Amino acid sequence: MTTNILVTGSSRGIGAAILKALERPGVRAVGQGTRSGIPADFTDPAAPRALWDAALDALDGRIDVLVNNAGVFEAAPIELDDDDWLDAWERTMRINLTAAAQLSRLAVRHWQARGSGGRLVNIASRAAYRGDSPAHWHYAASKAGMVGMTKSIARGYAKEGIFAFTICPGFTMTGMAEEYLSSRGGDKLLADIPLGRVAGPDEVATMARFCALEAPPSMTGAVLDVNGASYVR
Repeated sequence: MTTNILVTGSSRGIGAAILKALERPGVRAVGQGTRSGIPADFTDPAAPRALWDAALDALDGRIDVLVNNAGVFEAAPIELDDDDWLDAWERTMRINLTAAAQLSRLAVRHWQARGSGGRLVNIASRAAYRGDSPAHWHYAASKAGMVGMTKSIARGYAKEGIFAFTICPGFTMTGMAEEYLSSRGGDKLLADIPLGRVAGPDEVATMARFCALEAPPSMTGAVLDVNGASYVR
């Protein structure tokens, strides 16, 4: 039977690489993004449900795997005025965590109703464990929340055949990382990565494909690091 997969944030970077990695016989994958796939603006609380419904229509009423990859990485230095800082915090939380939670809930309920089980793959970040820069408290908090949410889902629904995995990349060579590296002295940051380079989107995509299609059930709840040994647990 064909495996039907929904991937968020698929217009570029890691999400686009995941879609490409899933191009194989027996897999149908649809993406969410402004440049390709199904458009959805996750600053709108109604967008996750609309995306889910549209993806179900595109995939003949069945989604077997959800990959939550959509996210933003935007600075919010503490020197901002109160309203601007709070707006930045809430925007990042809504896009990075709340939208992923809404979709995860819809996925779990869908799998329960079908009695078929399913797989959830959440793309978090090294920042969930290591933290991030002083201007990115909100980003680190959103990714830590994603890890905690995924572990809770794994523990809560494994007996129903619902498996959940988290992938935590370090710096990955996408548009977001390139901007961050250049603004903070790329060579100094690279010196903190024993591998000597940032990860490629294809490396993260390989792990996402493995979790979506091949990871054994006993791996549910696992957090997989892809950071060149820049943070080891």
